[in-house]
Amino acid sequence: MDKLTLLETFTIALDEGSLNRAAQRRGITQSAVSQQIKQLEAQIGQQLLHRTAKGIHATRAGDLVYSHAQSLLSGYNRMTAEVDALEGSVSGTFRISVNSFLGRSVIGPMLLDLNREHPDLNVVMRLEDRLVDVVREGYDLAIRTGQLGDTDGFGRKISTLETVLFATPDYLDRETRPQTPEELKRLKFIQHHEDQTRGFFPLRRGGQEYPAPVQVGFTADDPDLIMRAVSSGSGYTRAPRFMVEEQLASGEYEQVLPGYEAPLKDVFAVYPSRRTPDRRRDLTIEHTMARLEALHRPPPAETQAATAITA
Repeated sequence: MDKLTLLETFTIALDEGSLNRAAQRRGITQSAVSQQIKQLEAQIGQQLLHRTAKGIHATRAGDLVYSHAQSLLSGYNRMTAEVDALEGSVSGTFRISVNSFLGRSVIGPMLLDLNREHPDLNVVMRLEDRLVDVVREGYDLAIRTGQLGDTDGFGRKISTLETVLFATPDYLDRETRPQTPEELKRLKFIQHHEDQTRGFFPLRRGGQEYPAPVQVGFTADDPDLIMRAVSSGSGYTRAPRFMVEEQLASGEYEQVLPGYEAPLKDVFAVYPSRRTPDRRRDLTIEHTMARLEALHRPPPAETQAATAITA
């Protein structure tokens, strides 16, 4: 068994947290997965996994091997992608990290379409509401909103999203609706941990900017929890307009300070190197930009309900 195959099985097992799920993903038996990991441990001379009733966990040596294995596998995949690019083909394993709301609403469905068009392409998408380092963690691409964070990779802005402040009408009835940006401080802001406000929102009207003070009442990294907090009347939040357009139209949610424009949210593509050609990456970015651009167009009279996930 070649070493890359053993390392890939090992990383998949840790990603899944289960030998059984790793076997399903690899298309082999659980005993074959176990045997491959034992073979890798024998070659390295260290125990790499702790096996418990709840699943598997890496030992200290396993953490080190996992980190290096991600880099090795990512490098191999990039090498094959470069070779394929010489012939214009799209194939191999493509690892992408996306935050939850874009992954579920835009990029996930787009990648499914792309996968159907290119049957030799194996897409591994991770929904992660954190800033990843594409180089150190072995990703071919990350799509992020708001800010890039620390990374050894290259990032470029590919789109912007119109955002809106909103709450339930009952909450605004109870707390009274703010009429000016200064009055926004009376309401509690439900904040996503990546959406740090630094104490105010720069709202705009008529080409002029107005700093609106923000009182944070709750912070979480789970978009669904944030939306439940808003729906329960705990405060207001900010989201891309396209995600809550129908709820605003139906009256389930109400825009806060509708006479003012909330800050735009930038969308970035982050990848290991700008000099390395990768047709898979370029196609993903092109399709993402096209789908986001379509969201800026006026919606048809009847639209399918969208699941609202906060920015």
